[in-house]
Amino acid sequence: MSQDDPPRQRRVRYRGKHPRRFEDKYKELAPELHADEQEKVRARGHTPAGTHRPIMVAEIMAALDPKPGEVALDATLGYGGHASVLLPSLLPGGRLFGVDVDPLELPRTEARLRAMGFGEDVLTVRRMNFAGLPRLRGESGGFDVILADLGVSSMQIDNPARGFTWKAEGPLDLRLNPQRGRPAADLLASLGEQALADLLTENSDEPHAAVIARGVHGQEIRTTQALAERIRSTLRAERVDEDGVKRALQRTFQALRIAVNDEFGVLEQFLSLLPGCLNPGGRVAILTFHSGEDRRVKKAFLQGLRDGSYAEVAPQPLRASPEERRSNPRSTSAKLRWARLPLQQVRFT
Repeated sequence: MSQDDPPRQRRVRYRGKHPRRFEDKYKELAPELHADEQEKVRARGHTPAGTHRPIMVAEIMAALDPKPGEVALDATLGYGGHASVLLPSLLPGGRLFGVDVDPLELPRTEARLRAMGFGEDVLTVRRMNFAGLPRLRGESGGFDVILADLGVSSMQIDNPARGFTWKAEGPLDLRLNPQRGRPAADLLASLGEQALADLLTENSDEPHAAVIARGVHGQEIRTTQALAERIRSTLRAERVDEDGVKRALQRTFQALRIAVNDEFGVLEQFLSLLPGCLNPGGRVAILTFHSGEDRRVKKAFLQGLRDGSYAEVAPQPLRASPEERRSNPRSTSAKLRWARLPLQQVRFT
């Protein structure tokens, strides 16, 4: 090595054969340098840390039927997995608008898609929420295809610093946009016992809502592990088995995430805006991951079918195939619903 060469960077050392901390998983966090390792992780039915596997891609593409020259919107861009499949189907002549509220992951996703060869002539990326869709409709001229994947991306869940998982120590945050709103720890501290029980019931159908609220209320809880341990000790004292405890942890973190990000309110706003953002004959597909989301999508689509906003809607939700559920367990709870506008705009008098 000559004097002009930069000094070689040593990777961080860790105990044991494999790294356990998120920030030490260098092979998985730099997938372009370790493609073989990524495939080994996927072959074991796991998602490599810091990445995301798009769910029900074939089913979504069949429902949306994107064509060359059409204009599409990925309303929850995330890791860009669905967008990377949608984009080639729109070419030549088409365009994809991708939006997301996450200021940390969005620049990385845009860089990833640009590196695949999708320039600004075919891909427009914006950090915004659903409230801005009418403005985006004016810029795009309306959309022929809209996709919304309502799941939290794996790279958000895997990073303990975001506070989405009880499996690792981190701040109890749960915000999709850490620059806005208040973290889950502050929300939790502000809720009375009954209000917390109601939140757990409304947002995640938690059967042990009252017990958990009684055990958590009034405690100083600022981290994911502190909340998880309080829930574990409370439910074990009630003789809830370990599977039940695990499901309660999942549902509690889900309920707090929904509340912190006002996910139901945002979804209802999105559903109300959809018909006005689609061109005649336009198609929309929405991927949901729990009953509260699915109920709202089903209700909005059926109401649109009754009032003529939609010409056709999915008679039943589509589910991931058994093969996909085995290879990607995070797809197990996914439900896909779709709707299509009439070929000619309905005018009301």
